[in-house]
Amino acid sequence: MNKFSCFPPTIACFIRSCFRLCVLKVNPFWVCLCYFVTLSALGFLALSLTNTNTNSLKPKNLDFFFTSVSASTDSSMSTVEMEVFSNTQLVILTILMLVGGEVFISMLGLQFFKSKLPKNQQSILVANKPSNSSLDHPIQLNLVSCPSNLENNYDNIIKSSSRDHDDDDDLILKCNSIKLLSYVVLGYLLVIHIGGSILIYLYIILVPSAEQILDQKGLQLKTFSVFTTVSSFSNCGFVPTNENMMVFKKNSGLLLILIPQILLGNTLYPSCLRLVIWVLKKITKKLEFVYLLKNSREIGYYHLLSGVHSCLLAVTVFGFILLQWVLFICLEWNSETMDGLNSYEKFVASLFEVINSRYTGESVFDISLISPAILVLFVGMMYLPPYTSFLPRRYRESDSLNLKEKKKTFMECVIFSQLSYLITFIILVCITERHELRLDPLNFSVLNITIEVISAYGNVGFSSGYSCNRRLRQVGLCNDTWYGFVGRWSSQGKLILVLVMFFGRIKLFNIKGGKAWKLS
Repeated sequence: MNKFSCFPPTIACFIRSCFRLCVLKVNPFWVCLCYFVTLSALGFLALSLTNTNTNSLKPKNLDFFFTSVSASTDSSMSTVEMEVFSNTQLVILTILMLVGGEVFISMLGLQFFKSKLPKNQQSILVANKPSNSSLDHPIQLNLVSCPSNLENNYDNIIKSSSRDHDDDDDLILKCNSIKLLSYVVLGYLLVIHIGGSILIYLYIILVPSAEQILDQKGLQLKTFSVFTTVSSFSNCGFVPTNENMMVFKKNSGLLLILIPQILLGNTLYPSCLRLVIWVLKKITKKLEFVYLLKNSREIGYYHLLSGVHSCLLAVTVFGFILLQWVLFICLEWNSETMDGLNSYEKFVASLFEVINSRYTGESVFDISLISPAILVLFVGMMYLPPYTSFLPRRYRESDSLNLKEKKKTFMECVIFSQLSYLITFIILVCITERHELRLDPLNFSVLNITIEVISAYGNVGFSSGYSCNRRLRQVGLCNDTWYGFVGRWSSQGKLILVLVMFFGRIKLFNIKGGKAWKLS
C-alpha cells in the first residue's frame, strides 16, 4: 500500500523533470511555438464543445480554430461575429487572451526562473561553487515571449570561477532582486486588471447609455468588464459586441478608461515598469530596487530597459501618437466617419483610434471609410514592433557587439527579413483569392489584403471589413456582417492568415533578419 501511495508524487516529479529537460534543451523558438499551438488547440476544443448563443448558427470548426488562434496570439482577427459566442465562450476567450498576453507570459517566465533560484543565502553561496554549474547552454533571455526564455541568466548567477565576500553579497542581492521583480510584475498585472475591470463596471452602471447597449445585446456586465480589460491590456482588441467599440464612440469616458490600459500593457510597459520600481524604491528604500534600476541588462528581463532607453521609448510612443492624431484630425474631422460626434467626442475618439493602431485593434470607426493616406500610416504603425524607439547609436551596446561578432551577408538581410516574409504571405493570399480579386476588385483589393496581413502579423486586428455595396456585380444574396475581411476568404486564405498570426506572435525570434524597425 505504501508503494502505491508514492506513485502520484513520482509521476509529478517525472513530469517536472521532463518539462525542465524540454525547457532547457529545446530551442526556445520551438518551446514558444508549441506553447501557442497547444494553447490554440485547447481553446479550439473548449469553444467547439460549448454552446453558442441560441439565436445564432454554430460557426464552422475552422472558424472556431481561427478565433482561438486569434485570441491566443492577441491578434483579434475575426471570421465570425462576436455576439455569436455565449457567455461561457466569452470566458474561454478571456482566459486565452490573458495567458497569451506578453506581460503574463513574461511573468510566467519570471516565476519559473525564480523557482530555480536557491531558496536562501546559504544555498546561493553553495550553488555558486564552480562544480555546481548545471547548464552548459543557457537559453537566451533577451528574446521575450515564452516561459523558457527566462532561463539564460541562471548560469550567470550560479557559475563563478572565484568567489570573495563582495561577490557573495552581489550574488545574493541579484537573486533577491530577481525574486522581487517577479512579485512586482505579478502585482502590476493584478492591479491593472482588477482596477480596470472595476472602473469599466462603475462607468457602465453610472452611464445609462452604455448600460442600455449591453442590455440590448444581452451581454453580462461583469463579463464585459473583465473581457474588455483583459483584451485591452493584453492588446488583443476583441470586444464582445459585433461592432467592436463603434457602439461606444459617444462614450468618451469609457474610451479614456481603456486608453491607459492599452498603453500600460504594451508600448509603455517597460517605461511604466521602471517607473513603478523607482516609486517602490523611494517608498521602501530596498537595495533590491536600486539594483534593478542600475543593472537592468544584468538582470536579463527583456522588458526592463535602462533609464535612458525607457525615456526615449516613451518619447517615441507619444511622438507616434501625436503624429497620427494630428494627421487623423486634419483629414477626417469633417468626414463621414465623424458624423454625429461633437468636437470633444471627435478628439477622444480620434485619439483612441490612433492609439489602437499599434497592437490593440479596438476601433470606434469603420476602417474602410478612413482615407487611404491614414490607412497607409496605420500599416506602417502595425508593422513596427512595440518597443521601437529613436535610440542614439551610443546607447546601442548590444547592437555594436553583435555587429563585431558577425557581419550579415546581403542575402541574409534581404531574403530572411520580416518584410520578405510578409510580401510572400500577401502573394499567397492573392493567389488563393485570385477569383474574388477579379470579380470583386473593390472589396478584394491588394490594399485591403495588405492591411489584413500586416494587421495579423502585428497582432493588431484592424480590418477593412466587407461591404456588399462595394460589389461591382450585384449577383446573388449578400448580407453585410460585422466580422473581419478575412471572414470572406476561402479556407486556404484563412489558414494562411493563421500562419501569419503565429509568425507575428513569435517574430522576435527572427530578429536576426531584416532590421527595418531600427529607426535612427
